[in-house]
Amino acid sequence: MSYPDVRYRGDKGEISAVYRPADRKPELTIGSGTAVRYLATDASTNGQFGLYRWDAKPHTPGPSAHFHKTFSESFFILSGTVRLFNGERWIDATTGDFLYVPAGGVHGFHNDYDEPASMLLLFAPGAPREAYFEALAQKTVGRQFSDEEWMDLCRRHDNYFIDRP
Repeated sequence: MSYPDVRYRGDKGEISAVYRPADRKPELTIGSGTAVRYLATDASTNGQFGLYRWDAKPHTPGPSAHFHKTFSESFFILSGTVRLFNGERWIDATTGDFLYVPAGGVHGFHNDYDEPASMLLLFAPGAPREAYFEALAQKTVGRQFSDEEWMDLCRRHDNYFIDRP
């Protein structure tokens, strides 16, 4: 395996780092149970990856079994217990656990427990996930989507839900 193609062609480096303090408020709240922080978006990384922090209150639902065609998704549990679906079974993932799901891999997650849970979600390459997350937030507060509207939104955001446990 070799390194990727050169992306920076200068000789001296540049000042281009982006800092985000831990106390910055979440960009999005989904329902009353999940705070989402946009740590590094597709736009801010020039499509290299997207990194999001999900902080879920106890007994917070998440997506059912689904897959993506254009990107991988990785989960790193920061605290609490998150139920992760790896395509075959549900796993009780705890602090420090990690799950990588390649493009096409079936997965899902939720917090079934009496304690809050936090995790990092990494999408690679980056994808503009914010609009999808914001539509979920709208749905949880009562926005009605027709079946056709919801299916179109899911397709546009590379979400393919399937019937699995």
